[in-house]
Formats: sequence, structure tokens, C-alpha cells
Amino acid sequence: MNAYDVTIIGSGPGGYVAAIRCAQLGLKTALIEKYSTLGGTCLNVGCIPSKALLDSSEHYHNAVHNFEEHGIEVKSVKPNLAQMIQRKNQVVEQTCSGIQYLMDKNKVDVFNGTGSFVDANTILVKGSTDQTIQTKNVIIATGSKPNYFPGMEPDKKRIITSTEALSMREIPKKMLVIGGGVIGLELGSVYGRLGTQIEVVEFAPTILPTMDGALSKELTRSLKKEGFKFYMEHRVQKVENKGKSVILTALNKKNEEVQFEADYCLVAVGRKPFTEGLNLEAAGVAVNSRGQIEVNDHLQTAVPTIYAVGDVVRGAMLAHKAEEEGVYVAELIAGQKPHINYNLIPGVVYTWPEVAAVGKTEEELKAAGVNYKLGSFPIKALGRARASMDTTGLVKILSDAETDEILGVHMVAPRAADLIMEAVVAMEYRASAEDIARICHPHPTYSEAIKEAALDATANRALHV
Repeated sequence: MNAYDVTIIGSGPGGYVAAIRCAQLGLKTALIEKYSTLGGTCLNVGCIPSKALLDSSEHYHNAVHNFEEHGIEVKSVKPNLAQMIQRKNQVVEQTCSGIQYLMDKNKVDVFNGTGSFVDANTILVKGSTDQTIQTKNVIIATGSKPNYFPGMEPDKKRIITSTEALSMREIPKKMLVIGGGVIGLELGSVYGRLGTQIEVVEFAPTILPTMDGALSKELTRSLKKEGFKFYMEHRVQKVENKGKSVILTALNKKNEEVQFEADYCLVAVGRKPFTEGLNLEAAGVAVNSRGQIEVNDHLQTAVPTIYAVGDVVRGAMLAHKAEEEGVYVAELIAGQKPHINYNLIPGVVYTWPEVAAVGKTEEELKAAGVNYKLGSFPIKALGRARASMDTTGLVKILSDAETDEILGVHMVAPRAADLIMEAVVAMEYRASAEDIARICHPHPTYSEAIKEAALDATANRALHV
């Protein structure tokens, strides 16, 4: 029988990063993955492939709409979706192979098969041959799967999830997107740039309902310019596959029944924890009403030697959050005293312009009765933005009215996914808005918007507006 210090079930960002850190700390480590490739949802059918298609579609969009303004004349530009998909697959293959390399390098034993508990310290791996693992500790990192509600069940043909949207065989003339969150807006952007009419049907009154309201308004305006149509406060009743089209029936905010027709319907109403087949009961581990594995502040389940990380526990479903939790648990098992500040885990939406945020939203500060200052700066006022023709967006900084400590930073901007890290670092060291305002930023750059927003939050001192 195989014996390990730590056995990890699931090879997504939470699982494989936990495996690497456990191995670095001298723990004999096993990693169980039911699919033939490592990397989980993120690398195979999530973060990595979606960004590959977003980049390809953005190149095409720029060639059609922006190259001429830049003095580049291109004739007969047309999208080749099959090649885009092929390139995306190559990116995924290279990335997943890289994870296998890291497992080999760190001497992590990988078991291909479905892992399930026999008891708290025994894992059965069902694969080409069944194997049993004896382990001192277990980290559950089985991730999530696409969610849907009654009436919108995907058939994976015309009514699709994000997985099918990453491997389409044709560019739809029209696509309905149920859900105005990250997944729907990103994949909607991919096909919208390729010429698909995108119509978003959302239950909430705004897109990105968990982010700062200023970001929702700014991105809505931007996407409308790209041809998106939005139907807010619509409750979807059912979606029907009619053979060559889909019909979506919803109730609008006046409770009137309305119908939408399109080639495809993308169901993007979030994701739900995936724990099927783990036989958690045999180990004494339970899930709550939302399907999440209950853990304490140390990510321990009711059984102290069994931990859970990533999408399968509470909190934002983000790859980088899962990675941090994987490292946290590995170091905890090794006897260290790690720490995670969940308030400083940034969120990003990879539309163009990108959306990024960290810390508290203005709505949260108002609800908590916090006295705050607000500084903002429009991207269009940047020389760098005018040079690149990326003038949509803003940077917004919220700071404590008394101490000036930065409480939240929110932006819609070109390269916001990278720019947000200045805010994360500053907030990790509990910087004030004036601290950022007094730091020299290179010119011309997009990062100057952060300095200017900080100046604006510091007694309205912005220089370039």
C-alpha cells in the first residue's frame, strides 16, 4: 500500500500548487486527478483557454476597427475560428504539460483516476487499475463545475456552458448570454468581437453585481459601444432548443413575459462546488446547503487532518485564491504559521478594457458606515491612452477619511489586470492614498492614472484634469 504525508485530490491551481509547496517542505506527496491532463478547470476549460481566445479575438477586432487609424492598411480581414481554437488548444496543452513537468521536478506522485475516501486516512483511486493510498493528511481541491437553474439546463448543443463556448465550430450570428458576470462577459466579448450579436439577460439590476457600482456603469457603456445589448432585471423561465435556434423566455421587471431568439444560449450563472464521488461521509466530512465543504479559519474540515481549498469552500471562486489556500495548508501541515488576507485578493474581468478591483467597494463602505474619501481619474486624460487609442475607463481610490489608509481600489482600464497589483502591494503594507500620490510613476504609462486618482483622493490634487 502507498503511504504519504499528504494526498491531494484535484490538480487545479489549488491542488497542484499545494502539491508543489508540500514537496518543497519535505512532505511525501501524492496528487490524484481523474482526467488525463493536469491543471483542472482553470488550465483546461477556464482561465487559460478563455484568455487565449480573448487575445485572438482582440487582435482581429483591432485589425478590423483600429489598424486603419494607426496607418496600417489591411484588406480582406476575416476570422478563422478553427485556427483560433487550434491555437487555444496548443496553449492549453503546453500549460498542462508544464504542470506535469513541475510534478516530476518536485517528485510528486501523480495518480490518474477518481479518488474517494475509504476512511479519513485511506483513499481509493479508481482508474485503469484500482489503488489504495494511506495518508496522514488530505487536501480536497476538486474545484467547481458550471451552475444552472431549472429551465436553463444545458444540452451542450445549442444551450451551452463555458466549456462548449471554448470549442465552438462556428461563429454565431447571435448569442444569448444568461448572466452578466465574469464568465458571460468574457466569452461574450470573444464572440462579440468576431461579429456575433451578444444579448445579455441578467437577473440583477447591473452587470458585475458584486463589484463597485462605478465599474459596472463604465463597463456597461463600453460594451454597449461594442454592440452588446443588456436586459437587466429579467428572470429566465426557460430556454428551449428549437433545432437551429434557441428560444429564451423570461419575465421582465414589470413581470411581463418576453422572449428572445438566437443561434445559441450561453448559460453563465456562476459555478458550484464539485464533490461528487468523494464519499465524504466515509471520512466524516459534510457539505453545507450550498454544496461547499465546511472549513474553519485554518481550512480544516470537521476532521482535523482533512483540509479543503479553492472553489469547493467558501469565498470567491478564483484560481489565485485557490493557490494561496493551497500554499497556506501546505505550510500549516509543515508546522509553519501562514496567513491569508482575503480582503486583498484582487478580482479581474478580462474584457477590454479590463476590470480589476481589490478591497472594499463604495457600497460596502456606505453600508458599514465608514467615513471615506474618494479619488478618481479618467483614463482618457492619459497621454499613453491617447497614444494607444485605449481611452475608456477610470481608476477609483477609496481611503479612510481620518487616516487616509487605502480601503479599496477599483479600475476599468487597459491592462487593469496588471495595474491592480500596485494597489494590492500598497494595501498589504497599509499605505495611504498620499503614499501612492508621492511615488514617482513613469510617463507616459497607464499606471499614472493610479497616482492621479490617489492625488484626487488627497485633497483633490489631481494634476491632469
